[in-house]
Amino acid sequence: MRIYFARHGESQANLLHEISNRGLRHGLTLKGRTQALLLAERLQALPVTRVYSSPLLRAVETSLLVANRLEVEVEVVDALREYDCGVLEGRSDEEAWQGWQALFDAWVKRHEWERRLEGGESFQDIRRRFEPFIEGLVQQYGDTSANVVCVAHGGVYWMMLPVVLRNVTTEMISRYGFDYTACIVAEWRSGGLFCVQWNEHVIEDADNR
Repeated sequence: MRIYFARHGESQANLLHEISNRGLRHGLTLKGRTQALLLAERLQALPVTRVYSSPLLRAVETSLLVANRLEVEVEVVDALREYDCGVLEGRSDEEAWQGWQALFDAWVKRHEWERRLEGGESFQDIRRRFEPFIEGLVQQYGDTSANVVCVAHGGVYWMMLPVVLRNVTTEMISRYGFDYTACIVAEWRSGGLFCVQWNEHVIEDADNR
């Protein structure tokens, strides 16, 4: 089995620089739709089994454009949604983004896993929904040749890919980044899930980290 972890295309919230992690009102920009179609072209050579999507509008629109091109079904799953920033939702001011950055640093740099914003999620909350979903994919598809696509968000991927992929670190994420419609390819092996490709970068030492 291979899982293709793709980020959504550019959205209106990105242009507005608005925290939109419950984002049901911000869809893709025209550029974002083009990015989604280009992602579909990159995946078109694969026999994709299913596309799984975050419920946020920008991810759903990306998923539908990809799935329609690949002629497969989309399944919307809450496990893939972006992490909830609570009281900062809908804000675009500098103070709000400073609060967002402080939470990010608390999780990534200081491992304060239970830290949260008022009304929002902790790192452990995200893990409790994301990790079981990936484990379910492994149980369903692990020993098959299936290719499944997950369309979600940079924030949740930044936090959770080092949890579910044996050879991914935050340093690796910093190096390669999560551009719009970036695609991280993971392969199931006897020892777990390993990243084998990050966009155009082939991970040569996938077994040795």
